[in-house]
Amino acid sequence: MKKIILMLLVFFLGTKMFAQQDSQYTQYMYNTVNVNPAYAGSRGALSIFGLHRTQWVGLDGAPVTNTFSMNSPLGDSGLGGGISFVNDRIGPTAMNNISADLSYTILVSEKYDLSFGIKGSVGLFNLDTEKLHIYDQSDANLVSVKNEFSPNVGAGIYFHSDKTYLGLSVPQFLQTKRYADNDRAVYLDKMHVYLIGGHVFDLSPSLQFKPAFLLKAVEGAPLQLDVSGNFMFNEKFVLGASWRWGAAVSAMAGFQVTNGMYIGYGYDLETTKLSYYNAGSHEIFLRFELVNKNRGFISPRFF
Repeated sequence: MKKIILMLLVFFLGTKMFAQQDSQYTQYMYNTVNVNPAYAGSRGALSIFGLHRTQWVGLDGAPVTNTFSMNSPLGDSGLGGGISFVNDRIGPTAMNNISADLSYTILVSEKYDLSFGIKGSVGLFNLDTEKLHIYDQSDANLVSVKNEFSPNVGAGIYFHSDKTYLGLSVPQFLQTKRYADNDRAVYLDKMHVYLIGGHVFDLSPSLQFKPAFLLKAVEGAPLQLDVSGNFMFNEKFVLGASWRWGAAVSAMAGFQVTNGMYIGYGYDLETTKLSYYNAGSHEIFLRFELVNKNRGFISPRFF
C-alpha cells in the first residue's frame, strides 16, 4: 500500500522521487559551508548566517527552506569549525539536518591556501499523512513518520585566496531510503557532488566584479549548473544576476550594513512550464561576523 503514497507525493516531490535533491540556494556563494566543510573558518572570523527561502510562491506544497550556520577559525592552529541547521519542507514532508564541520588549512603559496574538511551530520525525517488525500482511510500502512533518524558523513577540499576560490565536495556519502516499499522509496537521499568556483576582478578602486559557478551532480536527477555575476560598488552595494541551466533566471541584491553585517536578497523566475503555476521564488539572508581584535577586520568580499 505504500505505493499509494508514492503516487500521492508525485506532485510534491517531482524529480525528487528517486534522487532527493539537497536544498537549493540562489545565493550559494554566501552559503558555502553547507555544501563544503572545508570552507569552515576560511573568512577569518566568527561568521553567523541565516537564510529563508520560499520556492515557487503560490504553488501548494512547494519547498520552503530555513538555514542557520556558524563557523570560525579555531585560534591560530589552522583548524576551523562550524555547525549548521537546515529545515527543508516539501508538501507533507519535512527534513531537519544538523551538521558539524571541521577543516584544516595549509599555506601552499604567498597568496593561496588549501583547506580540507570533514562533515558529520544527522537527519530527522518527518511525514505527515494528514496533509495527504488518502483514498482508503482504513489502510494501516498509511502512517506518519516522526523524526526518523539517519547519520551521515561528508568531505571537501577548498582552494582559495582573497580573490579566487575553487572547491570540490560531497556533503553526504551515505544513501538513505525513507518510507521504502521493496526497491522503491518515497524519499531517497543520494550522494551529491559539488564543484564551485569564482574570481573577483577589480574593475576600478570602487567597483568589483565576481563571476561564479556551482555545478551539482546526483544520480537519478539532471545535472544542475548555476552561473552568476555580481558587481560590488564601494564595498557596500551588490547587484547581480544568475542563470540556472534549464530552470530559472535570478536577480540578486545585497548591502553591507556595517563592517560585520551583510544582508542579501534574491528572486528566481522560472523558465520552465512551471512558471505558469507560481509567482517565482524569494530568498533572503543575513550574515553577521565577529572579528578577533588581534586579527583586525577582513575587507568585505563575496565569499
